[in-house]
Amino acid sequence: MDLMEKLTILTNAAKYDAACTSSGSDRQGKTLPAGCCHSFSADGRCVTLLKVLMTNHCVYDCKYCVNGASKDCQRAAFTPAELAELTIEFYRRNYIEGLFLSSGVLKNPDYTMECMIRALEILRHEHNFWGYIHAKTIPGASPENVRRLGFLADRLSINIELPSEQSLKLLAPGKDKQAILSPMKQIRMEGEQNKRELAIYRHAQAKFAPAGQATQMIIGASPESDYQIIRLASAMYGRYSLKRVFYSAYIPAVEHSLLPAIDSKPQLLREHRLYQADWLMRQYGFDAEEILTPETPNFNPYMDPKCNWAINNMHLFPCDVNTASLEELLRVPGIGPTSAKRIVAARRNCKLGMAELKRIGVVLKRAQYFILTADTPAGSRISRELATRALIDPKVYAFGMEQLSLFDNIIGLPGAQDVLSIPEAVEEAVLCLATNF
Repeated sequence: MDLMEKLTILTNAAKYDAACTSSGSDRQGKTLPAGCCHSFSADGRCVTLLKVLMTNHCVYDCKYCVNGASKDCQRAAFTPAELAELTIEFYRRNYIEGLFLSSGVLKNPDYTMECMIRALEILRHEHNFWGYIHAKTIPGASPENVRRLGFLADRLSINIELPSEQSLKLLAPGKDKQAILSPMKQIRMEGEQNKRELAIYRHAQAKFAPAGQATQMIIGASPESDYQIIRLASAMYGRYSLKRVFYSAYIPAVEHSLLPAIDSKPQLLREHRLYQADWLMRQYGFDAEEILTPETPNFNPYMDPKCNWAINNMHLFPCDVNTASLEELLRVPGIGPTSAKRIVAARRNCKLGMAELKRIGVVLKRAQYFILTADTPAGSRISRELATRALIDPKVYAFGMEQLSLFDNIIGLPGAQDVLSIPEAVEEAVLCLATNF
């Protein structure tokens, strides 16, 4: 098998790994060349990466994985020298700026990790390549190999795979929860220790995974609720100092009685809502328990999580933008971290009205139902039901202004067309709110 045949097989086998910003799939109607993905480097730059597996041979037989040991698929493996040569040639031709490297488990975790480490050593030290590298840690590998990989890669990630230990045992019986969590803890501790050493010996030490660590979980292959998923994500952010949790809607590609039917559609809208909720936790200071509860364990399909929270907490609104704290402003739909800071700075000089908020960058089509400004009457309040209708139905007028649909956020997603029509969605959303889901 020549190098290009291996590349075709191993880039195609890597497409189900979502632990980078975009996977090169056509789910959004925008594609990258096969084997490429976008990610962000430690300094915030968006970079194009070669996304590939070291091998798709695997000793595990996860029921949801197309590369499982019992699956009938064409197998291939790069040697460390082949992978390094391929990466550096693509880099020299300006096709890529870095590498996203994952792997099936060939022979055992340590053997696989040693192959990955050797490939990165050739890249870094023989080809003098110092571009961005995101490498997957293999659960079950020795702490020493995890440490070696960390000093070669910019970011490490370990797939937690599924949202609960029960599902992991059922669908990935060869994998162990502790084998996944132990290296996560080690990476956090190694990173903290490395930062302390760098503060003392700034010129003498290499950096350990300077872009931090991430993880990925598969959504829809097992029965966990959205509440369980975001609680787990919140706990991992706190416990392991993760930079990102990636959510990958399960794409039915394997026939099995424990998995969704092969003709069922990926839960892309649900994946979208999880990313929105994740953003609220990381950037807006929301707790998982504020977004969902055991009584309301799943997302409202008709409304984004922030608007849904605001509708369920109408007693906190309207919020006066000229007196509210930064934390209170961040809770208003349509006001993000940047616009909230601008509001706090701008109101020192004058009272803010709708025109000023628009110039600042506030999304008034959402925010107008939850705020007071210098040019809106004191005590203005909109009912919960009317706010719900106005946020969903573009034909509803609340204050004499047309409200654009929040379906702008999801209308391009495959699967969005399967949600009810707008008029039906309004009635359903109001009913959901009335019955507390």
